[in-house]
Amino acid sequence: MITLRQLRYFAALARHGHFGRAASECAVSQPALSMQIRDLEKTLGVDLVERRPGEAVLTAIGREFALRSEAVLAGARDLVDFARHQGRILTGRLRLGVIPTLAPYVLPKILPALQAHYPDLRIELRETQTRLLIEELSRGALDVLMLALPLDEADIDTLPLFDDPFTLAVTAADPRPASKKIDARAIEREPLILLEEGHCLRDQALAYCAGVRGDQAMSLGATSLATVMQMVANGYGVTLLPQVAIDVEARDPRIKLLRFAPPEPGRTIGLAFRRTAPRKADFSALANLVTEALGVGGANKRAPKGRTSRA
Repeated sequence: MITLRQLRYFAALARHGHFGRAASECAVSQPALSMQIRDLEKTLGVDLVERRPGEAVLTAIGREFALRSEAVLAGARDLVDFARHQGRILTGRLRLGVIPTLAPYVLPKILPALQAHYPDLRIELRETQTRLLIEELSRGALDVLMLALPLDEADIDTLPLFDDPFTLAVTAADPRPASKKIDARAIEREPLILLEEGHCLRDQALAYCAGVRGDQAMSLGATSLATVMQMVANGYGVTLLPQVAIDVEARDPRIKLLRFAPPEPGRTIGLAFRRTAPRKADFSALANLVTEALGVGGANKRAPKGRTSRA
């Protein structure tokens, strides 16, 4: 009979493609992990791994087995959560993933509120791009995500939190008055500064500007909104700035913000969690706390069309 330990070791090997790194993740010796993988293959009667010098490559059966192993392991973790959290809201460990264009702006308000209202909760944070967060959520490495909606993952449920409209950040020397609303045509020929590929905010900006810019190349690319805003402040171009980031990123007097005419571009922020997760009461309580801590109203049940979140 195969064991959860074997599945955990094999899942780590599938992720790393290397026995040594997989053993390090599992906090065991490499020979011990290798022996468990051998026993797993013997029990199944198939080769899951092709062993090469310095790497481990999954066979075709191994790749499919890895996917199913992750699902079993996630289910086992959900079972433990179900037993541990019955009748107690937001206690114990909660592994929260947040996208980089949200984390610096919402966490300073959310974390103190969580600590005050739920002192028995221990938050473990993971900040990275949407694609990686979804992968980690699906395999049970994270419990819940805070990101931009909608998502089109069949095994993930979402809970909208609030709408986050975009403003146009320009240099303070821009002649357009801050009181006048603009539309997408106003930035048709502006150098548009975006985050590097992989950030969902980049995709959202491109989706809004595509109608007027066509295939025009977008200039520059940065790894953080702070860097983007410094480029704007120094006159390199303009960018779309989420409202949630204004208090932090638009304090520089060299920057001016322009509002868009309706319909404003923007995104809907929400929570995402596995459909089979047993802690939905926790996620609902978390959603309520987030909207209260940020002083925002709940978002519509469905994310507005055209606001894509994929990274």
